[in-house]
Amino acid sequence: MAVRRKRISAARPAAIMADLDALPITIDAAATVRAWAATFALAERHGLTVYDAAYLELALRMGAMLASLDRELIWAARREGVETIGR
Repeated sequence: MAVRRKRISAARPAAIMADLDALPITIDAAATVRAWAATFALAERHGLTVYDAAYLELALRMGAMLASLDRELIWAARREGVETIGR
């Protein structure tokens, strides 16, 4: 869509995909086994969408920092003891 609207060049998507391919991305198999219950509980406890709660659950489980500009997600993360980057 960005190419059609001339926001980026026609060559840019291929460069973006190459950059993404170079990242050490892995599938989080644990999410399908045990994380959904925790994700739904976090969403309910903090009034988050399941989408946002999934990021929070992953940060909690991995002991990772969470970066976001979403105020509610940052607030929930801080209440859960997750280190944050953002507002």
